[in-house]
Amino acid sequence: MAQNSRKLNFMIDNDVACELEKLVPAGQRSKVVTQAIVHELALHRRKNITDRLLNLRSQAPKASGKKLLSELAADRQRN
Repeated sequence: MAQNSRKLNFMIDNDVACELEKLVPAGQRSKVVTQAIVHELALHRRKNITDRLLNLRSQAPKASGKKLLSELAADRQRN
């Protein structure tokens, strides 16, 4: 196991454990489980960020495409 590792105690479904034992060699199981958790945590982070952005979007003032284009054109003329 990696030097900065911790042993955790948690439960997984018996069928998942059996499949893990069948498909992944004993020395590789921690690595496979760690990679799966890393992947799942990334999905959770993305979902949380998306939820926050959607919430901010709902609070922002509405702007039409024409208004955005005119604001952009005005900003470009200032520079």
